[in-house]
Amino acid sequence: MAAAGAAALLALLAALVVVVTHSGASALPAVVNNHTSAARQLRGRSGGWQMAKATWYGAPYGAGPDDNGGACGFKNTNQYPFMSMTSCGNQPLFQDGQGCGACYQIRCTAKNNPACSGEVKTVMITDMNYYPVARYHFDLSGTAFGSMARPGLNDKLRHAGIIDIQFRRVACNNRGLTVNFHVQAGSNPNYLAVLVEYANKAGTVVQMDAMEANSGHWMPMRRSWGSVWRLDSYRALRGPFSMRIRSENGRTLVANNVIPANWRANTDYRSYVQFT
Repeated sequence: MAAAGAAALLALLAALVVVVTHSGASALPAVVNNHTSAARQLRGRSGGWQMAKATWYGAPYGAGPDDNGGACGFKNTNQYPFMSMTSCGNQPLFQDGQGCGACYQIRCTAKNNPACSGEVKTVMITDMNYYPVARYHFDLSGTAFGSMARPGLNDKLRHAGIIDIQFRRVACNNRGLTVNFHVQAGSNPNYLAVLVEYANKAGTVVQMDAMEANSGHWMPMRRSWGSVWRLDSYRALRGPFSMRIRSENGRTLVANNVIPANWRANTDYRSYVQFT
């Protein structure tokens, strides 16, 4: 009887193994997209204001970094469309680079600091904040921090060092600009690194793909750092390249043959497409 019982138990276990094996991924819990979840949280409830801490760095009237760059890879952040209204974001804002290019309205009121004006200003995430002091921490350029002050009190507000602010996610509007693809220095026939910038609306790019000339096949790129995407190949890649980008809200744009066959590293290639 013991042998018969053991045999029956083994048969039952074998059946269970078969069921689990053939059910596959459908039997497993769905994987949560942390970036998407974080993005939804940042929009707040019905686009409402959320609380954050704000500090500033760099020159009082500068764009933050001395080289007008940052961990997103954007250059000339002291010029249009950034106009020095930039910010480092801690991880919930920067999101390992996925938050690069996102736009936020910020404000501080007299309740936060007597020098605050309460006026709403817009900043873009262009850099990484490595030393957060709150769940949401905007380390603003000197220009952006001072812009929240009442007239003539910019320096007084900056002297506060750290203040409470309110923020909310908003659509980006890089008026007059189309999406730009900058082939990074160091790119070669087997390694293509591309910075994508000036995306409107969501401002962020969650996926970028490249297509070689006349191939009809999209090759997924992977995020290298910030807003820079890379494609590694065991064989020489052939241009011109079409580029496809997908925004945080799921919308897709295709820039056909935007990077020419005779492309060069450290060069901008402006497309004719933009999120609207």
